[in-house]
Amino acid sequence: MDKRFLTPGEVANATVNAGIKKAGLSTKSCILLGILAGIFIGFGGLANIIISQTLGGIDAGLAKFAGASVFPVGLILVVVCGSELFTGNNLIALAVMDKKVSIGKMFRNWSLVWVGNFIGSLILVALVYYGTVLTGDAMSKSIGIAESKAGLDIMSMILRGILCNIIVVLSVWMATAAQDIVSKIFACWFPIMLFVLCGFEHSVANMFFIPMGMVLGANVTMGAMLSNLVFVTVGNIIGGAIIIPMVYYHCYLKKENIRDEGLNK
Repeated sequence: MDKRFLTPGEVANATVNAGIKKAGLSTKSCILLGILAGIFIGFGGLANIIISQTLGGIDAGLAKFAGASVFPVGLILVVVCGSELFTGNNLIALAVMDKKVSIGKMFRNWSLVWVGNFIGSLILVALVYYGTVLTGDAMSKSIGIAESKAGLDIMSMILRGILCNIIVVLSVWMATAAQDIVSKIFACWFPIMLFVLCGFEHSVANMFFIPMGMVLGANVTMGAMLSNLVFVTVGNIIGGAIIIPMVYYHCYLKKENIRDEGLNK
């Protein structure tokens, strides 16, 4: 029977190779592909707002699940169509740990892609706002989301950011293991649905949610928005660039720690 997925050891090596390619992308590619990813994730956030706008009055849990069920389209577009997402690119850290990419090149990619993601998110915010896509209950929902996120304390932002990107990079890890589009879609859908349902914080998603609420009238200052993005980004890096890559590096790539050589083949 044909093999339909990669083993964890194979995924580790594939992730390192992907990290090498990402670290070598031109500035233009990082920005343009980052803009696309910001728009893609924003599409998921927009769908989340629209589908859950009135369900909260019926059942809060049902509203969260409905929103969580459509949000994963963002990462599906990133993975299948191809673009550069800051949170997923945190896995470049695995290539750094394996001494295949320099720290400088990793931070260069992260910085350019983060900026690209933010630009893409703001482009979508402008298109949605001037296209009057969100009105009535959807507008109120968007304002509520922005004010809720901007009102989090620093510890909550960091810890929710950690939890979020543990799940996001595991979703990317699973999608790397998948060898066909349907499998990649399922690999993206379940984990991303989970982090949204649990209320964790994703820096790129917040690049859409908070400005979207602000232009619609949310009581959120520019400083509060930037504070959220900074601290959630820190949490995302801890979860997606330190915790998961460190464990998998020591288990699947660091040669002296591999007991079963078959794991790395």
